[in-house]
Amino acid sequence: MAFADRADLATRLLLGIAAVVGVGATTAWGVGASVGPRLFHEHLLRATATGESPTDHAERAYAAATAASLSIALVTALIASAGISALIARRIRRSLAPFALAAQQVAGGERNVVVRPPGIGPEFDRVAETFTAMAAELSHVEDTRTQMLADLAHEMRTPLAVLTAYLEAIADGVEPPDERAIQTMQDQVGRLTRLSADVALVTSAEEGRLTLDRKLIDLDHVVRQAVSQASGRLSEHGVSIDVTSTPGLVADADKDRIGQVLTNVLENARQHTPQGGEVHVVATSNDDVVRVTISDTGEGIAAQDLPRVFDRFFRADVARDRARGGSGIGLSIAKAIANAHGGTLVASSPGLGMGASFSITLPRARSASAGQVGHNT
Repeated sequence: MAFADRADLATRLLLGIAAVVGVGATTAWGVGASVGPRLFHEHLLRATATGESPTDHAERAYAAATAASLSIALVTALIASAGISALIARRIRRSLAPFALAAQQVAGGERNVVVRPPGIGPEFDRVAETFTAMAAELSHVEDTRTQMLADLAHEMRTPLAVLTAYLEAIADGVEPPDERAIQTMQDQVGRLTRLSADVALVTSAEEGRLTLDRKLIDLDHVVRQAVSQASGRLSEHGVSIDVTSTPGLVADADKDRIGQVLTNVLENARQHTPQGGEVHVVATSNDDVVRVTISDTGEGIAAQDLPRVFDRFFRADVARDRARGGSGIGLSIAKAIANAHGGTLVASSPGLGMGASFSITLPRARSASAGQVGHNT
């Protein structure tokens, strides 16, 4: 029983075929052994009664008995073999029926579909488990898509409302089409454009369609460049920033995309660090990866929010975060780009009011000469 439970489908089919052949051969032998001698004996008795030559009649008796016994044996074996084959086919068909039903359910829009292992081999058990996991993932994707569309509609509502209000006011003569009104409308159009571009980017990255221009880069140079670009906005916000990095941190990555990751994380730190706060950037490496950690002394992240901090449009404090601007998917983009490089982006925080840290890891390039590493800005 234990062997049957572990046997794969090929072994089961081989055993089934062997059983069919065995039953057929055994049936043929049994019928032939029981019918043949009796028929031969009856023919010999007839030869004695009629006075025919024993040799001639014995030959005819043998031929007739053999033909009759083999015919009966083969027909009986065929019936037995067909019966066993039908049982095997029925067993396979009954075991595969749940797969067909589950596929129809998924095609009809159902997502929470569970296929139990049919028990006809580990291959089909794995297929059942994989199908169930696929259905669960489809359910998750569908829920995420629905939520994303709802969030996207919500994000678009404000700039569209502003544009509509200004256009109606200008059309009614209430608002003059002056420079201030035009600038406000341009800002809202720019916000919609950035939102569209960000959604397209994160979708491409998460679906594996993001194009990466990978080469050996000096990560120290990329980090310092990102910090230099962000320092102005941080200073305007009253937040100081410092960087600790070592030249020669070589990674195989797309320089512009990694710069985008750093910029998004630094912008997130700016939005959530109050005036007088600090942002620290540290770049290190070990044998396998290079790591950039961006820490701030800002608002921190509640424990229940940490698992969702990279979700699209997630905001722990909706009112305050939306007032700060941004599309709400900067961290989603950063994580998707890091994952596309074979790296990671993880968040940690001791709790609310205690700051947060974001750690970016990338595969480290094992060896590179100075001429191979890109420094161009």
